[in-house]
Amino acid sequence: MDIDTRNRVVGAVLWVVIFGLGYLLFDSIYSPYQEVLEQRKEQQMVRDRMESIRDALIAYQRANEEFPESLDGLVDFLKTDSTMIAQRDSLFAKPTSIPFDVDRFTYTTRETGNRFEYSRNDTLRPQIYLLKDPDSENRIGSMERTTLLNASNWD
Repeated sequence: MDIDTRNRVVGAVLWVVIFGLGYLLFDSIYSPYQEVLEQRKEQQMVRDRMESIRDALIAYQRANEEFPESLDGLVDFLKTDSTMIAQRDSLFAKPTSIPFDVDRFTYTTRETGNRFEYSRNDTLRPQIYLLKDPDSENRIGSMERTTLLNASNWD
C-alpha cells in the first residue's frame, strides 16, 4: 500500500470518528434537554388542572357559601349543577391539558394518576382550603393563612 492510499484510509477513518463523536456530543446535549421539556410540559398540565380545580372550588363556594368537604362533593356539584353542566367544558378545559372528564377531574395528569390532596379549614372566616399535588410541591391555598386563599405557590 502506497502512502497516498494509506493517508486516504486514515483520513476516511478519522472522518467517521469525527462524525461519530459529533453525534455523541449532540445527543448528550439534546436528549437531556428533551427530557427537561417533557417534565416542564407535564408540570404545566398538572398546574393547569389545579387551577381548573381552584376555579371549580370558587364556583362551588359562590353557589353554596362554603367550600366542599371533599373533592367528591366538588365532582358531584359539577355533575348536578345546571350552570356547571352547561359551562364546564369551556371553563375547565385548558389548551395545554387533556380534554375535560368530570370523573378524572380531581386526579393528576401524570402517569401516576394520583388524586389531588384536598383539605379545608372551616373554623376560620373566611373558610380556607389547601389543594396539593401528591407528586410534587405544588399547592394552592393554605390551612393557616387566609391571605393565601386561592393563591398558588408557583406564581
